[in-house]
Amino acid sequence: MKKTKKRGRKYLFAKREIEKNQSDKNKSKTYLLDDAIKLLKKIKYAKFDEAIELHIKTTKTGLKGEVSLPHSTGKKVRVAIVDDKLLDNVENDKIDFDVLITHPSFMPRIAKLAKILGPKGLMPNPKAGTISENPIEKAKEFEKGSLKWKTEAKAPLIHQMIGKISYDDKEIIENIKSFIESIGRNNIIDIYITSSMSPSIKVNKEEI
Repeated sequence: MKKTKKRGRKYLFAKREIEKNQSDKNKSKTYLLDDAIKLLKKIKYAKFDEAIELHIKTTKTGLKGEVSLPHSTGKKVRVAIVDDKLLDNVENDKIDFDVLITHPSFMPRIAKLAKILGPKGLMPNPKAGTISENPIEKAKEFEKGSLKWKTEAKAPLIHQMIGKISYDDKEIIENIKSFIESIGRNNIIDIYITSSMSPSIKVNKEEI
């Protein structure tokens, strides 16, 4: 028998706040995006700067894309640009970056390091936008908030960190709208927003 997870007092209080405007006949009530964000901030109880996440039910699996958000997600992305010294470090298995950007001229040497970079998902490739004639500008895009997204392998669901609870409401809304546009509204069935510790809030997708 599956054990039911016991929720803490603060979590249950937050859940009651979300359900305050929901009657027994309207448990599927959705919130306007602006109201949902204000409610998330109201029910915040963790002492750390919680992440804000979107959980989206889509019309099908296999959806994926890339988007540059107007504001960073709040998660620090270590971006490196290929040069001779960096490649020497990679050869010695010294890797301290999350994204590797390169000029096409370095690809012959990088190809020799595929056994090191490939398994770590760090091999530059055109589809990921990590091979560029202007690697400095491309690196700035990734540092600003360029991110890849995709549905789960076996379920039409997307989970994505979109910012921090400390962000201005306007910044959170702008990030969310950019992300939704990247997916395509016609590909979305339901949208839920949550912070790291809070219950989820269903958002009116027609209003975004």
